[in-house]
Amino acid sequence: MSTATVDQVIEALRPVEDPELHRSIVDLDMVHDVAVSSQGVSLTITLTIQGCPMRNEIQSRVTTALSPLVGGAPVTINFGVMTEEQRAKVRQMLNGDPRSTAGTNQAHGHAEGRVIPFAQKNSKTRPLLISSGKGGVGKSSVTTNLAVALAARGNSVGVLDADIYGFSIPRMLGADTEPVVIDGMILPIETYGVRCFSMGHVNRENKAIVWRGPMLHKALEQFLTDVFWDEPDYLLIDMPPGTGDIAMSLASYLPSAEVIVVTTPQDAAHSIAHMSAKMAKVVNLPVRGVIENMSWFTGDDGKRYDIFGTGGGKELADELGVPLLAQIPITTALREGGDEGKPIAAVAPDSETGKAFAALAEQIDKMKPKKIFSKGLKLL
Repeated sequence: MSTATVDQVIEALRPVEDPELHRSIVDLDMVHDVAVSSQGVSLTITLTIQGCPMRNEIQSRVTTALSPLVGGAPVTINFGVMTEEQRAKVRQMLNGDPRSTAGTNQAHGHAEGRVIPFAQKNSKTRPLLISSGKGGVGKSSVTTNLAVALAARGNSVGVLDADIYGFSIPRMLGADTEPVVIDGMILPIETYGVRCFSMGHVNRENKAIVWRGPMLHKALEQFLTDVFWDEPDYLLIDMPPGTGDIAMSLASYLPSAEVIVVTTPQDAAHSIAHMSAKMAKVVNLPVRGVIENMSWFTGDDGKRYDIFGTGGGKELADELGVPLLAQIPITTALREGGDEGKPIAAVAPDSETGKAFAALAEQIDKMKPKKIFSKGLKLL
């Protein structure tokens, strides 16, 4: 084994990040009891929780980082678990102490005093409300694949599934495992470079959710404050259909949000989708564009078939004075990918539909944010 010191081991581990927290394991104080001898290197890694699902990945990353330093000598890793005090320090480092922020911008704060990070004027995150006036237009599918396509362009992306009653994002992203909780801080599930959180991660037994407005309001607030989103470049919010309580709550919680309306080509869909745009106007949120989904089907003969008609998306965009950002073709692979948790933008980026989502992501990346900081509606 080449000569190495404890300090050199620590420095070699500094670039190694916890897969869920995206911070150095050294900075998180996970590295302990480092010992170097002629027999190799031994150390202890304290995991955030008992049964941490990322244990094997952390072991692989640590071993890979130390192998060049020790010249093939064995790397022995022992695992421990953080104490409650250590977990509290991790949360404080990542999110700030929730008990110390009382009195700071209570207009957009949690009941305990925590602020909603995306409501702050210095937030770098662009919240995008992906909305529609009705169900059945493929809004969740668009949200999922747009998120993956944005991540593929090098962006950090989060998806909040705000469809409390009809959540589908966990299944579509293949992110249906149980989230890790550290001292009350929830870590979103990450797949395909996208972090997501949904009522589906809370309602593990798929029970019917029978809630009135105030409960919905509180749940959304906790999704924004208790989940460690880590200031992504984009936070896509998969909105429920319609213009009810959730839309009003999110307008209040996310004053810098931008609205993108999803519709299909037929007249009936685009007329109802107009309601989402009207809702955005009422709460003073800008509509940035229209996405037309299910625009056509390309047959085995190479011809396009306009199953749901033509022109609805362009007509809606013209009426609203915004661009038609994309036309997404309907394919069996798109539907199958949603059912199997394998988004077409990830598994078939060179397909016709995959390219459409890539072009959409490029359009949105080039679009400058429009931060109005709406005060929304006063909720009673």
